[in-house]
Amino acid sequence: MLSHFADVRLVAVTDPVSGRSEQFATTFRTRVASGVPELLSADLDAVYVCVPPFAHGPIEEAVAGAGLAMFVEKPLGLDVSTADRVAEAIARAGVVTAVGHHWRYADTVRRAEQLLEGRAVRLVVGTWLDKVPPVSWWAHRNRSGGQVIEQALHVLDLARALVGEVTEVCAMADGAPPAPDADVDGATGAVLRFADGAVGTLAATCLLRRKHRAGLELYADGLALTLTEDGLLVQGDADPCWLAVDPDAAKRAADRCFVDAVLGRSDDVRVPYPEALRTHRLACAIADSAARRRPVGVGEERGA
Repeated sequence: MLSHFADVRLVAVTDPVSGRSEQFATTFRTRVASGVPELLSADLDAVYVCVPPFAHGPIEEAVAGAGLAMFVEKPLGLDVSTADRVAEAIARAGVVTAVGHHWRYADTVRRAEQLLEGRAVRLVVGTWLDKVPPVSWWAHRNRSGGQVIEQALHVLDLARALVGEVTEVCAMADGAPPAPDADVDGATGAVLRFADGAVGTLAATCLLRRKHRAGLELYADGLALTLTEDGLLVQGDADPCWLAVDPDAAKRAADRCFVDAVLGRSDDVRVPYPEALRTHRLACAIADSAARRRPVGVGEERGA
C-alpha cells in the first residue's frame, strides 16, 4: 500500500530469507540491505517491522535506538516480557509508533462507537474460526505463540476498543494439534470479565479448511452489533441493517495515518505500541490460562 502514496519513498529492504529482499527490491525499485544495521544506516524516516512473532524484539529495539519511527506487525512477540522491553526502548526514544491492528480504522467501527454511545455493552462474543495459515512457522507454539496470540488478537483488540479493558480470563484448550507436525492447540475457548462488569467469550479454532467466521458480536440493551472485516450488522428497534466495508480501506487508512504522523501532519494513529501492548497482554493471559488450566488476571500472566 505504501507504494501507492505519492509522498512515500521506499528506500531499502532486508530479509534473512534468501531471494525475498531481491524480489521485493525489483518489484518496488528499492535497494537491498544486508541486514538491520545496514538498513538503519540508510536515509530513513521510518521502518516497517514485518516479521513473524518469534523474531520480534531486537529489531524494534535497534530501530528505537536509531531514533526512527516504526510500524510493527502484530503480534508483538511470543510473550509479554519481549514486548515490555520494546515498549521501554520506545518510551526512552520517544519515537512515533503504530501496530497493525487495522480493524480499528474501519468506518464500521466508528459507526459502532456511535451506536453504542450511552449504552452499556453487557455481552461480548468473539470468534476466529479458520484454517492453519500456509506459513511454516505458524503451527509451532515457539514460533507463533498459538492461534489466540497470532490470529484472534484482532478480535480481542476490537473488544478492548469498543467495550474496555478485560480484568480476568479463564480459558481451556483442546490440547490437540491441528496437524501431525504441529503443537499449537486446535481449539480454544475463553471467558472474559471486563472492568465495567460486561462478560464475554472467545472461541477460536484452526481445524477448518477455510475461514468460516471471524468477528465480534456486542449485545447491549435493545441493540445487537456484529462486526467483521467486511461489514457491520445492526439489529435494534428497526429492521436489521448491513453496512458493508472494503477490508483494504482500513489497511490503507492505517498506513496513511502512520505516514501522516511521521510527517507531523496529524496524530490519528489509533494503535500505538503501548496500546497494542495492552491487547497483547490480554492474548497472552488467555494463552497462559489455557496452559495453566485456571483463571488468570490480566497482567498476572507468566512472563509479565
